[in-house]
Amino acid sequence: MKIRHPIRSTFSLIVYALAGASLTGAALAGDMPKRKSGLWEINMRHNGSPGMGPMQQCIDQNTDNLMQQKAKDSKQDCSVMDVKTSGNKVIIHSVCKMEGSTATTDSVFEGTFDSSYKGTMKTQFSPPMHGMSESNMALDARWLGPCKPGQKPGDVIMPNMGGVNINEMMKQHQQQQR
Repeated sequence: MKIRHPIRSTFSLIVYALAGASLTGAALAGDMPKRKSGLWEINMRHNGSPGMGPMQQCIDQNTDNLMQQKAKDSKQDCSVMDVKTSGNKVIIHSVCKMEGSTATTDSVFEGTFDSSYKGTMKTQFSPPMHGMSESNMALDARWLGPCKPGQKPGDVIMPNMGGVNINEMMKQHQQQQR
């Protein structure tokens, strides 16, 4: 049995959640709408469960750009990356290598992206990844207003996990990979 390092597991969970929440899991920066700067509340549900509760993310354009750059960097492991926009809807289909598995993901996001959006992501893993052959995620996000006093872009408050700064986590993760 492979035991995952808790920091890497937490990093993966947060990045996976925020990638979906920020629409960058499988998209190119130029193809995706930008979210309005400020405080966003994001509710995610995984495989039909009620979810962990709302998380809050303080973002600015640099935060979204950093997440989108991370997605572009991971794109090299993707053999298929189709992003289509139609009005206020973005449809993404991707086939990517991930931890020894092939992840085929179909996502649909819709909304104004400056005040709210929602999305669904269905991923099939072949072979199964960490015992999971399929993952279904849904999210609802809404802009709450300016970030709270003392918050800086990249700050994320997650239920039962406290606060982290995704920008700093991504930099630390990159340093650990060297």
